[in-house]
Amino acid sequence: MLPFQFRPKLREVLSAGYSRANFAHDAAAGLTVGVLALPLAMAFAIASGMSPTAGIWTSIIAGFLVAALGGSRVQIGGPTGAFIPIVYGIVAAHGASNLLVATMIAGAILLAMGLARLGSLIRFIPRTVVIGFTNGIAVVIFLSQIKDFFGLPITDLPAEFFAKTRTLWHALPQTDIPTLAISLVSLAILLAWNRIAARYSWLARVPGPLGVLVVVTVANALFSFPVQTIGTRFGGIPQSIPPLGLPDLELSKLGKLIPPAITIALLGAIESLLSARVADGLIDDRHDPNQELLAQGAANLIAPLFGGFAATGAIARTATNVKSADARRSPASSIRSRCCSSC
Repeated sequence: MLPFQFRPKLREVLSAGYSRANFAHDAAAGLTVGVLALPLAMAFAIASGMSPTAGIWTSIIAGFLVAALGGSRVQIGGPTGAFIPIVYGIVAAHGASNLLVATMIAGAILLAMGLARLGSLIRFIPRTVVIGFTNGIAVVIFLSQIKDFFGLPITDLPAEFFAKTRTLWHALPQTDIPTLAISLVSLAILLAWNRIAARYSWLARVPGPLGVLVVVTVANALFSFPVQTIGTRFGGIPQSIPPLGLPDLELSKLGKLIPPAITIALLGAIESLLSARVADGLIDDRHDPNQELLAQGAANLIAPLFGGFAATGAIARTATNVKSADARRSPASSIRSRCCSSC
């Protein structure tokens, strides 16, 4: 008898009955999270030294597998800010192709952790570690966005914290004024959106970042501000599905990829299980940590075949999924968010 049984939360929910009302709630949440996840995935990919396309397909492929195979009803998977310094360092040292290899190795490690039922150990992590971890993610995300917020012309941003801070400080005199203006306007709209949403419940269903994205994108399309866009900087987004294939492997670097792969696996396990734990408190449910590790392993093993990279459970997107609709019913909204992202 196997020490672990394969029991995705989706199968449990669907076997209990799935109504048309459930579908309507999940479709609304999936559309909201899907639209919000795309720019986030691109932003994290760019900050990690990867292309926006890699971020999109990581979000779609990994997010779909996490929702379909995971142990949480509402978990949303994809690239996250916690991976930025690790992924950026791997790309700088070994190249993008070897990052995909390291991600696949990490996926295999996560699968082994799930089969060994190591997910249950998450309950032994002290609360102070959880607080420090989430605050650390906030610092990493904040620091990674300074370059683009000010439009700084930095071509090679160090991965190490103090070196990155020093580089950003020295580049501040080269701030691009139009880019900074758009950034400040976007921030002001976001703060105003949250204040107005507190008064009107119907507006609270639309996340502030999504509102900012729509407003500023429409304004830029109408007035063509002198700022960089995804199209001007990266040549746009490919409209076709990337070819399925194994990443190029340099056997001479395989041994050097083991330590970063272990780091990706451990960080992915911790963040995904912490995210699922937070989601449990929001929906009054209990996730299966071992099943969640299996899903994370499958996601990181398969996403690189489509050009994706490291992914895990995303706390912010998972919380948005919960707040967007009655997401306590099923993880189908998470699946639909991936389908909406691919449209």
